[in-house]
Amino acid sequence: MSDGMISEGLIRFSAFAGVFIVMALLELALPKRDLSQPKSRRWFTNILIAGVDSLIIRLMSMLAVPLVALAAAIYAENRGWGLFNIVALPLWFEFVVAIIILDFAIYLQHVASHKIPVLWRLHKVHHSDVDIDVTTAIRFHPIEIALSMLYKIVLVFLLGPAALAVVAFEIILNGCAMFNHANVALPKRLDAVLRTILVTPDMHRVHHSIIHQETDSNYGFNLSIWDKMFGTYNAQPEKGHHGMTIGLDSYQDDRPTRFSWSILLPFRSKPDAD
Repeated sequence: MSDGMISEGLIRFSAFAGVFIVMALLELALPKRDLSQPKSRRWFTNILIAGVDSLIIRLMSMLAVPLVALAAAIYAENRGWGLFNIVALPLWFEFVVAIIILDFAIYLQHVASHKIPVLWRLHKVHHSDVDIDVTTAIRFHPIEIALSMLYKIVLVFLLGPAALAVVAFEIILNGCAMFNHANVALPKRLDAVLRTILVTPDMHRVHHSIIHQETDSNYGFNLSIWDKMFGTYNAQPEKGHHGMTIGLDSYQDDRPTRFSWSILLPFRSKPDAD
């Protein structure tokens, strides 16, 4: 592994740890909702799932050089693949456009994960969390994470963005996901200002409602404009943020707090299977 890849990994981990700690502390200081399940058990399971996800990505990167997004960007640049390696644009403009296009692609991926049955089976692991906080942002089934990485690699090959733009996007994506999943009560005025551009915790919390019409909304992770442009924006939950129920209707108990149950959820044929 090159020094550049090690440095990129260190930068990404440092940014992740910094945002995670800040949001966890804000959750303690300014909680939006009371949690229905013990935090220690949920956090153990969610962080363990994230650890398995990281291991899967590490193994993928060992198979071949381009099997991580950054490596794919370098690989594409060396071979002249992708739009930005064909069309000469100012670096700053390419940087901004690449991040916006990648964010839109993640929005589309998220919509697909709800609409395509086989992808929804995997994505249910994320939505089955009966509480929503900063650790929900890292609760994704390992197979979904692997497919997501392959999707991003294809995008990078097609776009050919600068490696720095890919690193920046990954950091922004992870940071915004932890921010908008956080159990934090932002002042209403601040929330109103932020959601004109960014997905806020109150905006994304609607997406984790057990009510289907609400789950089928607010798909954005970073920018809020996509939901507003494509008619999937829902300003507030029907029962309010304190009255709404988080998770999936079939799993309103402690099962989602178990690691083995969560990992095996996509392969269960019945909602009530233990």
